[in-house]
Amino acid sequence: MSSFQPDVIVVGAGLAGLVTTHELARVGKRVLVLDQENRANLGGQAFWSLGGLFLVDSPEQRRMGIKDSRELALHDWLGSAEFDRLDDEDVWARRWAEAYVDFAATEKRDYLRDLGLRLLPLVGWAERGAGSATGHGNSVPRFHLTWGTGPEVVRVFAEPVQAAETEDLVRFAFRHQVDEILVEEGAAVGVRGSVLAESTAERGVKSSREPVGEFEHRAAAVVVTSGGIGHNHELIRRNWPTKRLGPAPDHLISGVPAHVDGRMLQISEDAGARLVNRDRIWAYTEGIHNWDPIWPDHAIRIIPGPSSLWLDATGRRLPAPNFPGFDSLGTMRAILATGHDYSWFVLTQTVIEKEFALSGSEQNPDITGKDVKFLLKARLAKGAPEPVEKFKQHGEDFVVADTVESLVEGMNGLSRGPVIDAADLEREIAARDQELDNSFSKDLQLMAVNNARRSRTDRFLRVAKPHKFLDPDNGPLIAVRLNILTRKTLGGLQTNLDSQVLRPDGSAYPGLYAAGEVAGFGGGGVHGYNALEGTFLGGCIFSGRAAGRALARDLD
Repeated sequence: MSSFQPDVIVVGAGLAGLVTTHELARVGKRVLVLDQENRANLGGQAFWSLGGLFLVDSPEQRRMGIKDSRELALHDWLGSAEFDRLDDEDVWARRWAEAYVDFAATEKRDYLRDLGLRLLPLVGWAERGAGSATGHGNSVPRFHLTWGTGPEVVRVFAEPVQAAETEDLVRFAFRHQVDEILVEEGAAVGVRGSVLAESTAERGVKSSREPVGEFEHRAAAVVVTSGGIGHNHELIRRNWPTKRLGPAPDHLISGVPAHVDGRMLQISEDAGARLVNRDRIWAYTEGIHNWDPIWPDHAIRIIPGPSSLWLDATGRRLPAPNFPGFDSLGTMRAILATGHDYSWFVLTQTVIEKEFALSGSEQNPDITGKDVKFLLKARLAKGAPEPVEKFKQHGEDFVVADTVESLVEGMNGLSRGPVIDAADLEREIAARDQELDNSFSKDLQLMAVNNARRSRTDRFLRVAKPHKFLDPDNGPLIAVRLNILTRKTLGGLQTNLDSQVLRPDGSAYPGLYAAGEVAGFGGGGVHGYNALEGTFLGGCIFSGRAAGRALARDLD
């Protein structure tokens, strides 16, 4: 390594780190990329993602008859973000939000397409909102799914970076854990840390933290792209916004690997960087324990259609508009307000076959493998997709039964507290079913289902035709215990629009940059309080690109 003198050190070989490195290498800058994991983990969390991308007024939307615009998207973003610290912690986050929506409405699709990324022609409708035109939620479908999911998003940046590695413009130093940012005369000039014992662990598997050596590397700039705190349950609970969401869950499961530990946030703050909005998190309420785990407490999120009945731990139906797929954190508040940290979906075989999707590239082998025949067979054939069916058969959170009484017996066997009354649940389901006797309804969830089916994607692929749950022809009945799943850090290191880290006094920190989740996906919290989905990969790409391009310009 002594013969390689980098212009820039990038800390973290995830998506944001790859994008930053790509932008630097393509103009001839020399980059040293450090990561505490082995090469098998190149791409980090992005590899495990579904590959969703937030785009505005795209050709895919227009072909689906969806009318979108930059103005509508920004309206939705700001209504969801609810920036309320605009004189302080949100001042740059708001600017990043405007810049990111502009990117999503203009350059983003072509930028990725030029790298070889392709999208499925169908557009999904995520985070449908809290029932207000001015509040949280997407007014229209904007969730574009990558053909190849997360591994493909990683590939289109990893391949040019690996090509630059063969030209000796890029060096990787895996199993290098940064413990300190070197600062001289107020500027970041390098990093110091521990060389960890070699690891042959497969991607995502927890690895050793045994140190076997030390290192120190210097460069004109350091870019921190190390991710968030998603597997650090202690830190999550310490930062949990109790007043806003309710008490921190006792039972948490992890939607990200163990290496997502948040170490670099504290290390950067110790070096004089400003960390903001640390109380903002993005956790999901639809988590299930993975029956075939890769990392500790491995969780998978159900990405639901809108038809399942959502019950709290006591068996009461959650109040409107807490419907599946509508308002993640609003539903979190309703669940935790009960004093319990889990809830239930109750549905039918008809619903699970059409409406259940699972997060994660490994749970969608047809799309991940870019296999058209497999995709058509898996998504259009009778029955649930195979990964969903396997969870139904083997997952510890699933109950399948022919009657409400036997369903409730199984639910009570999985309860972490309350006992559900079968007669009460049957009355609740029967009341909902009765609303289907007419084309009109006072049930807001059924209204939402009918609205969803106006979207071509939802009608044909994602939302089941309304039907009576107690009709045996639609059975068996299914209940799913839903747990709180950790995922994203919405706050982070405050940065300007060049991804340069700021100091507590608001001044730019010479030589120190940050991109991706560690920077709150830009500005220390571009999402504010709520994400519109499809914005995490895009945030890593946009902020990593900003860092790389700013350094390419300023280091000339």
